[in-house]
Amino acid sequence: MAHALRLARRGWISTAPNPRVGCVLVKDSRIIGEGWHAKAGGPHAEINALKDAQQRSGGAQGATAYVTLEPCCHQGRTPPCTKALIKAGVAQVIIGMQDPNSLVAGAGIEALEAAGISVQKNVLEQDCAALNPGFITRMTQGRPRVRVKLAMSLDGRTAAADGSSQWITGTQAREDVHRLRAESGAVLTGIGTALADDPSLNVRLDGAWPQPLRVVLDSKLRLPPSAKMLSLPGRTLVMTTVKAGKGWDALAVAGAELHNVPALGKHLNLHEVMRVLAQEQINDLFVECGAVLAGALVAAGLVDELLLYIAPSLIGDAGRGLLTLPGAKKLDDRVALEITDIRAVGEDWRITARPKQS
Repeated sequence: MAHALRLARRGWISTAPNPRVGCVLVKDSRIIGEGWHAKAGGPHAEINALKDAQQRSGGAQGATAYVTLEPCCHQGRTPPCTKALIKAGVAQVIIGMQDPNSLVAGAGIEALEAAGISVQKNVLEQDCAALNPGFITRMTQGRPRVRVKLAMSLDGRTAAADGSSQWITGTQAREDVHRLRAESGAVLTGIGTALADDPSLNVRLDGAWPQPLRVVLDSKLRLPPSAKMLSLPGRTLVMTTVKAGKGWDALAVAGAELHNVPALGKHLNLHEVMRVLAQEQINDLFVECGAVLAGALVAAGLVDELLLYIAPSLIGDAGRGLLTLPGAKKLDDRVALEITDIRAVGEDWRITARPKQS
């Protein structure tokens, strides 16, 4: 199973919106086939492992399959893996974790057992779940996993008093952010950041990398048709409370996709935003925004992970703060965090933390 986990990680960037899965076939204490899911629409891990076994050993009759996620039992873009395992004559299937997708969710195990195949489940379950946190969140909560990236000085400032913020962190930290964009299905920002920085929100690394869906929350539809991101390859989705009209048409002509979202108070309903992104099959949402939107996401309980890049510099108390939390007036109102990782990234530090009550 540990080897199946390593195989699954080879599809870390490319499998979305599908989960990352690895499979190892063993017979007579030796590996006779292995595979992983490389790309949505392509063969699943089990199919690739069975093909490998056919080439290596002439088939998988009587073998044991180790697979990180319960084999699918429904017809999607590819046929059910359960049928392929049954047809191949596999004797036993060891499963890392049950599939949270309601189309599977135990039915794959039942199909295998009904065919007389012995099934063992929940082997290295936590490690297997760590392969697909976004997929699991989308399947169980109906929204993407939300990761908010913030960059600040050592004294907690995201910009100087005059608004300048490029660049607080160094080159290696910015490259790290591009890698995180690449493993995310979408990158989201607010209209304040879009107007102030005219960001590209794309992956700019050497080589061929998937480009995430770019999402702008723009309740009053203030994004100009000349925005840089609209001229770049890939999709840009603008969510707004404004109905179709002149501004809507101008952005559509410039290349934006627009979606009407109801308001909650003066701003977009963030829970509805997440529902729309789940419909777009976004597993992992990477948020790069200002203090107001970041604070609103935290207050709404929609942040699964904070990625805080800390530069070794001081900007002073006239600079802009990290988060806007209007409801936090007393120490008891603070948001408790669990720090899960601290590491140096070039000359900067990156702290990964989870809100304890998200």
